[in-house]
Amino acid sequence: MRVLVLGGSGTVGHAVVRNLTAAGHEVAGLARSPEAAERLLEAGAEPVAGDIGAPRLWVGAVVDEIDAVVHAACSFDDTMGGLDGTLLDALLPALAGTGRKPALLYTGGCWLWGPSPARAIDEATPFEPLPAFAWMVAGLRRVLAAPGIRPAVVHPAMVHAETAGPIAAMEAQARRGPVRVVGSEDVLWPMVHADDLADLYRRVLEDDGFTGQVIGVADPAVPVGLLARRAAARSVGERAPEIVSEDQIAAERGEWARGYARSQRMSGDLARRRLGWSPSRTLLATVEAA
Repeated sequence: MRVLVLGGSGTVGHAVVRNLTAAGHEVAGLARSPEAAERLLEAGAEPVAGDIGAPRLWVGAVVDEIDAVVHAACSFDDTMGGLDGTLLDALLPALAGTGRKPALLYTGGCWLWGPSPARAIDEATPFEPLPAFAWMVAGLRRVLAAPGIRPAVVHPAMVHAETAGPIAAMEAQARRGPVRVVGSEDVLWPMVHADDLADLYRRVLEDDGFTGQVIGVADPAVPVGLLARRAAARSVGERAPEIVSEDQIAAERGEWARGYARSQRMSGDLARRRLGWSPSRTLLATVEAA
């Protein structure tokens, strides 16, 4: 199939591009800069010039040529909710207008649920979004109710990769000083590697009968303190992390960063049972052994 990936130069989107091209799908990726276009080309995708903030300039030119859209774009700033709404205003009617019922995979996330360290969050758990991401609940509900498309939502846990994500950030911090942990070392993070997550996106795309929501989590609950101490040990040896408050991290990075203090346990049972997903890059065994 021919798939358009939005956010294809980011951590999640780039992994999705690589997975889809490796599986033989034809992939295009939206690129708003020459650097993003080059990154897409390196992954085997065709760059499409455009910005999610100005979708009417490119949507009409591409929707008739695609079978599916993967929406994995987010600016992580004060404009992200408005940008998403503007994108859906143009994208949803354009996809429905093709008359072919193309798939639209929307990206949610673990911070759309509240703290839940004891009981595993699953797809039936009511939303309790971090205020900075409340717009995303409205967006995914809009996608799921849209006519003329095959809608699906993938909810990633905390996404890690070799050179991006919170674990890579911890390792970079450890080379400069103490690793910072928001709230407490006892905070639990549900985790998934970007490559495993990309495999889940592809499985959703290739299953014509799947609609609705699915959680992508490989490690249900990893203590953040163990991750921080392991990152330090790899660089400088045993060193306790520095604890910072939610307010401090929000002042530095934005209100969305309060999510780092959310202690959660998540279930990926639906993805495994319904889609045959089997993540291979799990952290839990190696973290507990460290």
